[in-house]
Amino acid sequence: MGVFVYLPLVLPLTALPIARLAEQHLHPRSATRLLAAVGTTLALCSTVCLALLMVVGTAQLPGNPLPDGWSDPEVRAAVPYEEKAGIVAIGVLAAVVVACGSAVHHHIRQRVRAARALRSLPEQPSAVTVLPDPEPYAYALPGSPGRVVVSTAMMECLTARERRALVAHERAHLTARHHRYLLATQLAARANPFLLPLRTAVAYSTERWADEAAAQATGDRRAVAGAVGKAALFAHRSTDALPALAAVGPIPRRVAALLDPVPPTRLWPPSSTHVAFAGLVATAGTTVSALSSLNATVALVRILHAATPL
Repeated sequence: MGVFVYLPLVLPLTALPIARLAEQHLHPRSATRLLAAVGTTLALCSTVCLALLMVVGTAQLPGNPLPDGWSDPEVRAAVPYEEKAGIVAIGVLAAVVVACGSAVHHHIRQRVRAARALRSLPEQPSAVTVLPDPEPYAYALPGSPGRVVVSTAMMECLTARERRALVAHERAHLTARHHRYLLATQLAARANPFLLPLRTAVAYSTERWADEAAAQATGDRRAVAGAVGKAALFAHRSTDALPALAAVGPIPRRVAALLDPVPPTRLWPPSSTHVAFAGLVATAGTTVSALSSLNATVALVRILHAATPL
């Protein structure tokens, strides 16, 4: 196994430059997909290597249920330096499982609470539910079918064009299933804290993706920019009451991006050296991480297979 088992634990440090470059120089749709894929891959590789280290550590504990041959001196000699790290990995992997389980539970609980609240309301013919509420808010509620929820106070804050832009923005969240990207990167960040920059970047890029989709649907980038600015200005969000998709990204950057031309959507050839560098770092980091995990897995399986009595 050697040093290869530790590489996937530290390679997520490449997430910071990838996140910065992707959210600044890629189309938000491409940035979201790239960052979610990179984050998920790096998190899986990191977790696999923690599990490998845990096997090594568990084999050294007295009374463990593993075959006796796995704790022989020959095995410890073939897997140098991993014995103490394996003991630590047991606690770290347990913490990862608890953290990811907590995130999934919180996500499901929020959706169930919101769905129950909507079921108590009269059926509405459109996919937009307008709630009589003095607090201004708007959010997308994923489900079957998904719904856009807007308060009457929010509708009163906006002009007719801005209302259409706001609804188009929230519908874009549902159409593109942004909640899946957000959940994937949240779980990745729980699995390895080095991936926190990716979670933040995806939260921003999904909002920008919805902004661009709304601008394309309405044909009015300025109306979308106005809706984004006003909605953020008037909204009084409560994270305990509203789903995660009710949150918005950094508003000044989003408004400024909407007042600029449409960002290029092509990935190849790269539109700039920054885009090329982001792709290179992402590809190199995930490839090395995956190969390191595979190498460590194969090495440990061969060692333990040789130590297992037939």
